[in-house]
Amino acid sequence: MRTAYKVRAYPTAEQAAMLNRTFGCVRLVWNKTLAWRHHRYHVDGAKTSYAQTDRYLTDLKRDPEFGFLFDVSSVPLQQTLRHQYTAFVNFFAGRARYPRFKSRHSKQSATYTRSAFRWKDGRLFLAKLDAPVEFVWSWPDVDLATLDPTTVTLSRDPDGRWYASFAVETADEPAPATGQAIGVDLGVKDLAVLSSGERIANPRHLKHRAKSLARYQRRMARKQRGSNNRTKAKTKVARAHAKVRNARADFLHRASARLVRDYDLIMIEDLAVKNMVRNRCLARVISDCGWGEFRRQLEYKTAKHGRHLIVIDRWYPSSKTCSACGHLLAELSLNTRTWQCPSCGTRHDRDVNAAKNILAAGQAVSACGADVRHSGSSRVRSAVKQETSPARVGLPLL
Repeated sequence: MRTAYKVRAYPTAEQAAMLNRTFGCVRLVWNKTLAWRHHRYHVDGAKTSYAQTDRYLTDLKRDPEFGFLFDVSSVPLQQTLRHQYTAFVNFFAGRARYPRFKSRHSKQSATYTRSAFRWKDGRLFLAKLDAPVEFVWSWPDVDLATLDPTTVTLSRDPDGRWYASFAVETADEPAPATGQAIGVDLGVKDLAVLSSGERIANPRHLKHRAKSLARYQRRMARKQRGSNNRTKAKTKVARAHAKVRNARADFLHRASARLVRDYDLIMIEDLAVKNMVRNRCLARVISDCGWGEFRRQLEYKTAKHGRHLIVIDRWYPSSKTCSACGHLLAELSLNTRTWQCPSCGTRHDRDVNAAKNILAAGQAVSACGADVRHSGSSRVRSAVKQETSPARVGLPLL
């Protein structure tokens, strides 16, 4: 399994200057190649392969105007072409959007393969740099001397902080079996409601720091464009956003790690987050939840520790189905938090009932290898989460 260790890096002034130059060359190659690809496809009607972009980079270096590309290592430039080729593959496969041009004001990064760096006794030596790059290691149980990274990525965030990411091949770490299964219903008020009745509260990191962020942004807006004071104010805004992002990531890591540690089988609902954030009334609170990141963490952690994650179809009517008798309501508005089953009289909490139905559907999938699908159309019907209402009553047939 491929694992990455991301640490804080502290390059010297000379190293930072060379790395910034490398970032600029990487950004230039990406933008030039992307514009060339775009022109070939829309004007000439021709597709571009990786080999053609490689030759284009060679021609770009031969141009006297871009002779400074020889001042930096060629490996990050080649890796930029590979990343762009992968981005287009993901775009045509429907997994990502069209690649965009890189900005000098966003996050900067450069990837080095083994031919462009040397790892000796836990010290990192990069090409074109005389001294090793200093960093702080945060995993005392991992011996740096035995670490064998395949790639190293140096990055600089908009707030001015430097990071180094080491990609290594690690073996899976199966966790002891617990024999427990859990259904998870994601929400806004509570980040997750479990089928056991437990609720994981949503800390709403962005909401709690909204006033502070607005104050920093107002200060930045008052500064003259292009001035040093505006650059300093922009750094403070980026640092405030980084605090929100780091706090959210830490909370999601703790929540996902606890679920993976305590349960062998985890069932969650497939949510169309990209479509849901199109609703301008809910976009901020939904983005602050981090549902997509929470699912991503569950996916790789369950794979690493030998657990199983089952994703239930988004059109499965988990909230409207009675978990006791299987009766299916015709309608259930979003502001209805509790309801009573007209068939058996059981009173349900909307989220707990949904989590129980997700658990039952996931166990059925795990038992017979089938999938839970709605009998109607799977087309996204709205920007917010919707529940379909098929004519039949009870759980969907598998």
